[in-house]
Amino acid sequence: MKNYETVLKVTGMTCAHCAAHVTEELSALAGTEKVTVDLRPEGTSSVSVISSRQPGDQELREAVAEAGSYTVTDIIR
Repeated sequence: MKNYETVLKVTGMTCAHCAAHVTEELSALAGTEKVTVDLRPEGTSSVSVISSRQPGDQELREAVAEAGSYTVTDIIR
C-alpha cells in the first residue's frame, strides 16, 4: 500500500502542548499513520503527516483549526 506524505506549514504553535493538540487532531483523520511536528515557537512550524490516503486541503486545515488558534500557511505534497 502506498503512503502519502503531506507537510503543513503552521503558525501559532509556541510549545509542546500546542504540538500535542495538533498531532492529536491530525492523527484522528482517516488513514493517518504518523504525525511529526518540527516546532518553531518563534515562527512557522512544519508538520509532517504520513497517511494511507491523500487527505484534502480543507480537511487538514479544519483539523489544525480544531486543535487551537493555529493557521496552516502552506501545504506541500
